[in-house]
Amino acid sequence: MNLRSPFIANVGASAVLAMLVAGCKSSQPVARTALPKAAEPTVVYTVRPTVKPPSFKVFHTHDSIITLVTKQDATDEEIESLIWELRDAAHARTLDALKVSQKMVDERAPLVWFHIYRGPKCAAEKYADGPLPCGNRYNGAGDYTYGGYANKELDRGVIRDGDKETELWDAEKVYVKGS
Repeated sequence: MNLRSPFIANVGASAVLAMLVAGCKSSQPVARTALPKAAEPTVVYTVRPTVKPPSFKVFHTHDSIITLVTKQDATDEEIESLIWELRDAAHARTLDALKVSQKMVDERAPLVWFHIYRGPKCAAEKYADGPLPCGNRYNGAGDYTYGGYANKELDRGVIRDGDKETELWDAEKVYVKGS
């Protein structure tokens, strides 16, 4: 067999060409472009209300939970004012002036919850034995949470309307008095 014959050369060249075509991707690489990041939704917090907070009484305390009761017809804006007042007093360590145990708050491990109710009817739901007084859902008008595992000064304030929560401030930002 003569390896220099035109037939063998054509077969060999065809085989090499077939291997190159099959094993080689000859298309141009597609230019990769970074997809634009989806815009983070902008959260708009409510402006600190100027109305006076409603009077309240401590309904019950247990471990790190303090349940407060206001008048039955307290408005959302009044509840917001109360949450802001609790926030200021917690950071200033002046909760005793509001008739809330500063010692309990200082000894929190690691946080304390304030649950605020309009009137006493539903306030017992966290402590009720048997059927809940206002149905099978949380009925608080607002909550203030102070403290956390990594940051004992972290705080969060929300107004509640059924299952809907409205954040009153950015809980990730450092507290600044009056802000």
